[in-house]
Amino acid sequence: MDTKQNPIIDLGAWLESPAGCYIREWEQACLDSLTADIFGFNAVQIGMPQINALAANRMPNKWLTATEFPSEPQAAKPTPIVVVHDFTELPFHSQSLDLVVLPHVLEFAAEPHQILREVDRVLIPEGRVIICGFNRASLWGARQAAGRMTNSYFLPKEGEFIGVPRMKDWLKLLNMEVSRGHFGCYAPPFAADKWLHRFAFMEKAGHRWWPYLGAVYVIQGIKRVKGMHLIGPAWKKSPVKQGHAVPVANKIKKNG
Repeated sequence: MDTKQNPIIDLGAWLESPAGCYIREWEQACLDSLTADIFGFNAVQIGMPQINALAANRMPNKWLTATEFPSEPQAAKPTPIVVVHDFTELPFHSQSLDLVVLPHVLEFAAEPHQILREVDRVLIPEGRVIICGFNRASLWGARQAAGRMTNSYFLPKEGEFIGVPRMKDWLKLLNMEVSRGHFGCYAPPFAADKWLHRFAFMEKAGHRWWPYLGAVYVIQGIKRVKGMHLIGPAWKKSPVKQGHAVPVANKIKKNG
């Protein structure tokens, strides 16, 4: 492992590194698989524009929230941007969204609980939330923990990684029904692309022999409302507050 790497503290910059690309590739495939068959009208991705979490989803209205206005050209079919001051106050009506995706947002937020409560507010009954995070119980998590003692970080140092059991407890406190987690990226935490590819065989081995020790996880929660019985589709067409939504034809600025 390359222990001479300079600490990278910015998530956006780290995601452009070989290790970051390795993580993004797996997460993009996982999110495509999970979101393809989630139906409704309104879906939102919160943060991390380096991944198009809603690319495979077929809802007619999709947004990406960001804390900064993008300034670079964007490819065809841009996702409309909703610029917000922070993610604890989303500019959407209560019970107006069918799907919210949070890729690596909670572990880099000052108030992760408040963000989850806000997500719960904007989700319709039976709405879905999908969360991506770094797994503390992995080789990558162990290297990050060691880096805190030596001040030689492998992952962005400002992140407070949240374990899967803890994340599930948070969701259950909001009356979310939590599905099993999806884990991936079992190669050791190498900084060089060639070494990550040499250990690509560990993906299948890890999935079979130590499935809960992947570097990242993706879990899904479904908002349940006690005493409510749905008939027909588990969504309703609800107006969405769009006063702050800004469709942008430029490329999204890469930042954490």
